Amino acid sequence: MTPLRRRLLRVIPFALALGIWFWPIPAGLTREAWHLFAIFAAAIFAVILNSFPLLTASVLAVSAAVLTRTVDPAKAFAGFANQSVLLVIVAFLVANAVVKCGLGKRISLLVVSLFGRSTLGLGYSIFITDAMIAPAFPSNTARSGVLYPIILSLAQSSGSMPDDEKTRRMGGYLMFCGMASLSVSSALWLTATSGNPIAVSLAEHYGVKINFGSWLVAASLPILTMIALLPLVLYKLFPPGVADTPDAPKAAREALGKMGSLSRNEWIVAIAFSFMVTGWVMAGTLNLSLAAVAFAGLGALLAMNVLTLEDISLQGSTLVTFIWLAVLFALSGQLNELGFMGYVGERLTALLGGISWPIAYVILLGLYVLMHYMFVSQTAQILALFDVFLGVGVKTAVPAPLMAFALLFASSYFSTITPQGGSQNVIFVGSSYLTQGELYRLGLLTTVFCLLVFLVVGTPWILFVTR
Repeated sequence: MTPLRRRLLRVIPFALALGIWFWPIPAGLTREAWHLFAIFAAAIFAVILNSFPLLTASVLAVSAAVLTRTVDPAKAFAGFANQSVLLVIVAFLVANAVVKCGLGKRISLLVVSLFGRSTLGLGYSIFITDAMIAPAFPSNTARSGVLYPIILSLAQSSGSMPDDEKTRRMGGYLMFCGMASLSVSSALWLTATSGNPIAVSLAEHYGVKINFGSWLVAASLPILTMIALLPLVLYKLFPPGVADTPDAPKAAREALGKMGSLSRNEWIVAIAFSFMVTGWVMAGTLNLSLAAVAFAGLGALLAMNVLTLEDISLQGSTLVTFIWLAVLFALSGQLNELGFMGYVGERLTALLGGISWPIAYVILLGLYVLMHYMFVSQTAQILALFDVFLGVGVKTAVPAPLMAFALLFASSYFSTITPQGGSQNVIFVGSSYLTQGELYRLGLLTTVFCLLVFLVVGTPWILFVTR
């Protein structure tokens, strides 16, 4: 990139922010809501254009929001104490223990011995594993902490390193498979993410009653279709470079034999990780904090010297992730709290009056998905827009069960549309196997693919099972 083009790219986000800031404030919005939208939109646009890294754009955005008195400092920095943010950061650190002690390598060798004849087979193993464990996890962020160290070990044991352009793409493919699997498996099960029950309770206001069984029946055909096709689609969109590895399973079995029995540190990590997973699974029943469970596991690993302070000090990328995620999480929440998201949803959906319900249905669903560009939390969008979009859909004669399930499933599969579209993404983004441009491109294409699958496969299926 030439210096002139780089300077121009850095000017565009500021020009966008000023243009929106001084544009007449629409009726129905407060000055604070409009100005925060100007700041937030410019920050996201800067990342999409690659004008600034995500960290830089986030830091500039939060400082502008506070110094212009658009957002109160306590609310602007509240993300640093948010449980979901803390859970992601601790998951980063614990994942390093899984890799450091060798347990991650052992698990990855086992996976390779079963599915490792091709990189595509490894991709499918990630999707299948996640779909199987998803119903027991009320948090897809917690699930990312289980999948990430395994995927990281798979990439590293295959010789793929993020700083080696020749081998990076294989690890990048596996990392994005992890992100995509979390998004679609969360739509397969009612209990796979905390936002699902919230949306189900909102759907009841329109006479749509959904339980675990009816959710699974409605989700089965469209979501299983996505799971069956996505690894192959991603393989075509982002060729990993290494395709067939016919000798890998045999080599993996031989390597497992040489590793022998589990070492002391592997046992400690396995036990600590098992307790963490059990705590995450039982969190709802026992009223446990997911972040506190993660901190307890991290504390145990530090106390037993499996992880050291030196290991922690080397995790500079974790600090970078913590800052940008906390900032964007808080600013997105403030956009919702100030009423901007609800205002946009109401205005957009009000334009649909008088058109046939199939067209209204497609437009509503498409808008709902695209608006996730402005959110850093799936649950936040559910709380802000789900009720609004479902209500307008019903008013335009869209069958209530169809509209409800369409929005319910979209609230999961749209999480890959941006790197910050769900806190579960962040641990994979932080691996550095994928560039910002690749993440946004793959995220958009994956989300559009899931939307099309739902419209073509899911729509007639739900009309059939809910008639």
